[in-house]
Amino acid sequence: MNKQPVLLEISDRIATVTLNDPERRNPVTGNDMIAALLETFAKVQADPQVSVMILTGADPAFCAGGDIKEMNDPDSVFRKEPLAAAQSYVDGVQRLPLALYNMDIPTIAAVNGPAVGAGCDLTMMCDMRIASEKARFGEVFLNLGIIPGDAGSWFLLRRLGHQKAADLTFSGRMVEAKEALELGMVLELVPHEKLMERARERAAVIAAKPPRAVRVA
Repeated sequence: MNKQPVLLEISDRIATVTLNDPERRNPVTGNDMIAALLETFAKVQADPQVSVMILTGADPAFCAGGDIKEMNDPDSVFRKEPLAAAQSYVDGVQRLPLALYNMDIPTIAAVNGPAVGAGCDLTMMCDMRIASEKARFGEVFLNLGIIPGDAGSWFLLRRLGHQKAADLTFSGRMVEAKEALELGMVLELVPHEKLMERARERAAVIAAKPPRAVRVA
């Protein structure tokens, strides 16, 4: 990846993190994107001038999850022996949920388009989710004969409850934006062109609070 895989903008105590590989729909397979996200999350967490983080994707997608071409590569984690594959998860994508879970600032996912597989799970790792009308969600791992090894099932259960999480996991179906709102996957549904404006409005409310109190709330 020649360009920056992740963009960071900080303004008015709000950090906006953008997955920046739109041609491939912002996948999180491969070391470049994962390493860039981890570095960015660490930078945001350590910055005392940041009170809240917005996570989004460069249009047209939020995050397509895994890049199928990379997943089919002979050297891919998905082609390794079980023990080696498990360790690759620990050393790779499983570091993302740990990083987000351990952040002491609120996180808002601004879901601008499809969030599939690990992309869906990435939204669930955030504290709040605001969706564009173009958003779609899919816990599609079983369709590909793999499991949500990024800790997605742990987050999905806690966001939606057992029954809804089980339905999405075992059906592997796609959820349109309107249904996502009905299921409680997202806090709010807005027109696509208003998504970032609305996310920043919500973030600004948080950013206006005493910063130390926000970090320990």
